[in-house]
Amino acid sequence: MNEQKKPANKEIVNLDDLANEIGIGGKISPDNNENLYKERMQKRKEIQSKRLKIRKTKKGLLIVFTGEGKGKTTASLGMALRTIGHGYKVAIIQFIKGGWTTGEEKALKFFSSNVSWHSLGEGFTWETQDRVRDEELVKAAWDLAKTYIADDSYQLIILDEINIATKLGYLCPKEIISFLKSLKDRKNHIIFTGRGACESIINYADLVTETKLIKHPFKDQGIRAQKCIEF
Repeated sequence: MNEQKKPANKEIVNLDDLANEIGIGGKISPDNNENLYKERMQKRKEIQSKRLKIRKTKKGLLIVFTGEGKGKTTASLGMALRTIGHGYKVAIIQFIKGGWTTGEEKALKFFSSNVSWHSLGEGFTWETQDRVRDEELVKAAWDLAKTYIADDSYQLIILDEINIATKLGYLCPKEIISFLKSLKDRKNHIIFTGRGACESIINYADLVTETKLIKHPFKDQGIRAQKCIEF
């Protein structure tokens, strides 16, 4: 179990179970009569209100987007856009990546002065072909990341492809977790992206989403990376 977490109290568990039992409605609801359906949805609304009211805790979250499917970085940048929309500052640090300028980098820099974007990688391992240099860049990226994480003026810090950096052995997960633990009452949110997130990071995180690859044009049709889709 994640050592950061406290088990949900009994009332939360009971309300969650009731919500699941009632369902979300729509055509899949068992009620054929519209009056019965309205009663069911009213009860669901009342339970939902209680579920929201009882959850009072706020904290800085560690979020992990991992998995073999496409969309991990894209999901994190969607959260960056949301954060900027609320008027907060965002730092984006790219590990490993850096061989090309992406459309999202151009857009976020153009539309907001609240974005600090750093592409500190020099490309994939088969492009750089230099493990010593790759590790140096990862260490530099992590050192920079720590300054942003410790800065309360930044609401969201995205560490893009840091999971790959740890998977390749360039950065120690224990070091990452130790640093995060040292920050008491951290209020900002941190996102780790990249396939192959290690178990210790997953266990320590507050929110973990794994993307699943079903089809991909590069693999299945031999279609190369394209603007607006990959970069």
